Amino acid sequence: MTTLCDKTIHELGALLGKGEASSVEATRACLLRLEETRHHNAYLHVDPKGALTAAKEADLRRAAGEPRGPLDGVPVALKDNMLVAGLPTTCASHMLEGFIAPYDATVVRKLKAAGAVLLGKLNMDEFAMGSSSEHSHFGPVQNPWDPARVPGGSSGGSAAAVAAGSAFAALGTDTGGSIRQPAAFCGVVGCKPTYSRVSRYGVVAFASSLDQVGPLSKDVTDCALMLEVIAGHDEKDSTSAAAPVPSYSAALKGGVRGLRLGLPQEYFIEGIDPEVRAAIDAAVATWRGLGAEVVAVSLPTTDYAIACYYLLCTAEASSNLARFDGVRYGRRAAGDLGLREMYGATRAAGFGQEVKRRIMLGTYVLSAGYYDAYYKKAQAVRTLVQRDFAAAFATCDALVTPTTPTTAFALGERLADPMTMYLADVFTVGANIAGLPGLSLPCGQGSTGLPIGVQILGPHFAEATLLRIGRALELACGEDRVRRLPPRASARASVLGVPA
Repeated sequence: MTTLCDKTIHELGALLGKGEASSVEATRACLLRLEETRHHNAYLHVDPKGALTAAKEADLRRAAGEPRGPLDGVPVALKDNMLVAGLPTTCASHMLEGFIAPYDATVVRKLKAAGAVLLGKLNMDEFAMGSSSEHSHFGPVQNPWDPARVPGGSSGGSAAAVAAGSAFAALGTDTGGSIRQPAAFCGVVGCKPTYSRVSRYGVVAFASSLDQVGPLSKDVTDCALMLEVIAGHDEKDSTSAAAPVPSYSAALKGGVRGLRLGLPQEYFIEGIDPEVRAAIDAAVATWRGLGAEVVAVSLPTTDYAIACYYLLCTAEASSNLARFDGVRYGRRAAGDLGLREMYGATRAAGFGQEVKRRIMLGTYVLSAGYYDAYYKKAQAVRTLVQRDFAAAFATCDALVTPTTPTTAFALGERLADPMTMYLADVFTVGANIAGLPGLSLPCGQGSTGLPIGVQILGPHFAEATLLRIGRALELACGEDRVRRLPPRASARASVLGVPA
């Protein structure tokens, strides 16, 4: 049986507008579903008092005829690398355990201004470094479709919360696929906007030239509504673009007739699960049937994208995480230690294994004698990747690929083999290297019932086109693209302090 928290944002908006539901009711439903699905470990911090207060204020505005827009009164949640004033921000790391944010990130400020109800902070791979949400100091996240499977990463808590119905939508960050890959694994929609489309101010940095904030939602319409709110120029972010923000929701009605979709041959390789390939082929056939032209294209430097990405992101991680030394940021190691010993003890105790691995790799590729051979070479390859995409988009409106080579893999299956784990992002890192927008949406299920995602990539600032293409598939295949999970055990309202 479905409940209010299984609705989409636009469905909830219609109910709120007609007075058939209230924001307080929707918020309570999410908090109760959260408690029912607590074993998923999707949330690191829940703010029931703040959420219910914001929901009551939204209901009062609506009663007075003063709603702020389609997100007013809608309960959403945030990946725990985004600052919310007065709430913890840990990045799922022991290093930041107990840290309380002094101000709001720009995306948080925009959500609050739109009237959104902030439920809490979501679990993730530590400092956003991972592809499975198993690298969290607070334990791994479970996939709502199968608790023995990973939800993807690093925004696994965001994807799991949306799929389970404990949030109507969520924000994540995508450095090499960390929105799109968990969206595919959890059967939700995830958008990585163009680099610079959404402000990164107040978001803890992993790799500054690759990171981008974006929404995860139950359908494409909700994704458009979320993106309209968070996109736009921010003078506090020096990389933020001053490009105007279109009405993404208005663009959903265009259909795909006359559009040219490219299939990069390098993304359809041996090693893809046959069921994933079949689902992508079916999606492509649907778009073709709707009037799109489908052509083959080539991205010749794709084979080098993973190596290029892991050189660039680890180098930037080494630089960005140097600030967590126990002096200005981070939990300082206990004891009467000298400066050098304190640095070492603080970082050894504060960071997990994957973060340490990436810091060491990044420090190595930036070191004297290796900079030219590794980091400088990776930057040259980055230019080639960008040129490949530019050539493809000279002939196509968008590219269609699998989001991931397989469906969600088992918890613990790849922890002992980092290289196999890194290959989970083989189809997503290219967009980050080139700064391009990407959208993942559900396009089918495997024989075990696990979701399969299709990825749509576009030129810079072509989010409206990607959403339009995704919406056309959604309408053609049926709008209900998210599994409605069965009710869990009775919610323990007293734990969260939620009034009955």
